Amino acid sequence: MSEPAQQPVQQKIVKKEKPSSPWRDGWRSFKKNKIALAGAIIVFGFVLIAIFADFLMPYGHNDQQLIDRFQPPSSEHWFGTDDFGRDVLSRVILGARISLMVGFTAVIGSVIIGSILGVIAAYYGRWVDTLISRIFDIMLAFPSILLAIAIVAILGPDLQNALIAIAIVNVPNFGRLIRSKVLSVKEEEYITAARAIGMSDFRILIHHIIPNSITPIIVQGTLAIATAIVEVAALSFLGLGAQSPDVDWGKMLDDSKAYLVDAPWTMIFPGLAIMLTVLGFNLMGDGLRDAMDPKMKN
Repeated sequence: MSEPAQQPVQQKIVKKEKPSSPWRDGWRSFKKNKIALAGAIIVFGFVLIAIFADFLMPYGHNDQQLIDRFQPPSSEHWFGTDDFGRDVLSRVILGARISLMVGFTAVIGSVIIGSILGVIAAYYGRWVDTLISRIFDIMLAFPSILLAIAIVAILGPDLQNALIAIAIVNVPNFGRLIRSKVLSVKEEEYITAARAIGMSDFRILIHHIIPNSITPIIVQGTLAIATAIVEVAALSFLGLGAQSPDVDWGKMLDDSKAYLVDAPWTMIFPGLAIMLTVLGFNLMGDGLRDAMDPKMKN
């Protein structure tokens, strides 16, 4: 009598899930936020415009055709022309590069300086913390734009000096933020264990405290870029930022403010560029905050 045929054993293939991490969980949460994604798309679009500005400009940003001055938007000049017959679209495109470059660079400088001071103040405490905290308090006592104007007035009107001023006025914001984070992180048990085994302060800061304190800095940095773009536009509008032949959106607003009635497009389009860029960074920053902050999650 033949043995019954054995039924093939079906093995279920279990798909391995990637291990969870705060960054991966934050990305999943961010992707679900449609408004934040819209902001990221706006920011990414302006970044691409800034990178490829030389290829996207239909005309040279300083090409003057006085016979074509104050031409309204048309198929030849999509954003019209200004008082020197220069193509507004080309100037808006190049302005994206300068405005974003100043915004990113100023915030990076603020993050580096503010983080170093904040970490030192929180980790070592005592008179070091008191001294650095009082410096932050004094700087925060002044409105940021007024402090930036004062710094540029001392250094001289120039785009580079405007960048330095914006970086300086934003240092206390990042310094106080990371100080508060480090104050809580340094009391954790793994920091005590690291000290117990003889790990140096430098290694503790680099390998444990800073990596576990950097998340709020990333969120705040994204929001601060929007503020920096507005501040550099304000300084340029007041004649303290970009100088001819450099062009940024604030400088364009300054050059065209006398022609608001006769040629409103010369102010409308750079103003819209500032508004959309700031909106994009704010929406993306709010999404990052919701995704990275455990208190904001349901």
